[in-house]
Amino acid sequence: MKKTSKKSWIIASALTIGMAVLTPLQAGATSVEPTNGVTVQIQQQITGTIKSFNGVGVGIKGRDGKNYYVSFSKFSDEQVKQMRKIIVEGQEITVEGGVVEHYADFYTFEDYKKELPKNIPNEELKKLEKMFSEVKKLEKEASKTKDKKESEKKYEEFYKLQEEMFQITKPYILANWQPQPFNVFLEYYYEFSENNIVIAENDKKKLKDIYEEWVKLEKDGQEEKSEEKMKEFKKVLRPYLDELNPPETFEKYIEGVNLEISAKDLAKLKAIYEDSQKAERDENYELYNKLSLEFYNILNQFIIPPTFEEYMSSRYEFKVNKADSKQLKQLYEEILKLDEKEDSTKVEEKWGAFDNILEPYLEANKEILISASKLTINGQEYLPR
Repeated sequence: MKKTSKKSWIIASALTIGMAVLTPLQAGATSVEPTNGVTVQIQQQITGTIKSFNGVGVGIKGRDGKNYYVSFSKFSDEQVKQMRKIIVEGQEITVEGGVVEHYADFYTFEDYKKELPKNIPNEELKKLEKMFSEVKKLEKEASKTKDKKESEKKYEEFYKLQEEMFQITKPYILANWQPQPFNVFLEYYYEFSENNIVIAENDKKKLKDIYEEWVKLEKDGQEEKSEEKMKEFKKVLRPYLDELNPPETFEKYIEGVNLEISAKDLAKLKAIYEDSQKAERDENYELYNKLSLEFYNILNQFIIPPTFEEYMSSRYEFKVNKADSKQLKQLYEEILKLDEKEDSTKVEEKWGAFDNILEPYLEANKEILISASKLTINGQEYLPR
């Protein structure tokens, strides 16, 4: 479980605002207008400070005062893995790339096609391209709608169509799949090496045998059996994984939470915490989510909500004018009172009104999305492979 701060309950309550569509000119990018009327986006350069890093891209505060999100989608997995080791918040970075309208646009059909086997017939590729466009459309629509049920419906269609695409490509993928040698697989996916954790010879032999059985099941397309075999693999590996990355104890976790909790509730929390960690290790995510919710429902009783000023400063970089701030503060304090009464319907209505006031500010301060084609970090240049 991740550590909970005193403001966690309020963050969990906030309604998600759909991502707005960007236009190239809003981002301040250079563009040209050809005679056919189609606007072509020209590559641009941005220098700024890294605000955040999620492993596949960075949030940047540009020297121009604008906010950017830069995707590393054009770079190889190996390059991104290397960058993870050197990127830190507060570091200067220079980016060259083009503006895109939506997060979904970071991944194109051409990118998708590069990952596919070369022997897929053209008629299948045409079918996949059409489905890919529909998947992108559904993803954008689902993220933009504020209607929760409508969004869920779109995502259901999205996942269903993705599965259909996988079923088309699966026979070709399996026919072309060259499994990694056991030692390479172990090091790449679990970051094991002889320099950090030594696996006992009997366990190593057991893991290798299981891995080879898993490969055969995968090649035969026996998904359920291969999943069970991989669970068996992870079960043997688990003690070594725990040695490599020891799970945080409840005592250490609760020390960081810094709350006054009764001895009776501490005992309850400890039991749930340890059960949830076991569920996560066993990949029983349904049970893990259930236990996590139960854990935080108890913990939230002891959390003192932040003041309106604390909430705003921790969530948003921008300033709100006095009139809007007064309305927001009133709504926020009403939400706190309603939350105590557990009136969830009215809480959501109030959050909706709160978000409607904030929306113009969020629109004005939204991140400009950049698909990077060149990065410069610490004087080192990175180009996509």
